[in-house]
Amino acid sequence: MKKVANILLTIFGIGILLCLLAGALALPGYLVAMCIGGETASRLAEWILKQYMPWVIRAASVFAGIGLIAMYLNRQKALTGGAKDKK
Repeated sequence: MKKVANILLTIFGIGILLCLLAGALALPGYLVAMCIGGETASRLAEWILKQYMPWVIRAASVFAGIGLIAMYLNRQKALTGGAKDKK
């Protein structure tokens, strides 16, 4: 199980990194649209919003699910508080 979980964590890490980079690519697209102006800019901005970003969001959701499965297989408790030191 550890080997499968490590492979899934690697897929998760690479996938989320790619999704972050893909999401960051929307900014230059919008900047180009602002420089172009007119109907072409409107079509470019609309394509980014309605065609490109939904795929980025779907991919990020899939990779987040893979990460959760890997954490479950590793029995990791990432969002729980540990025992606090009492002084």
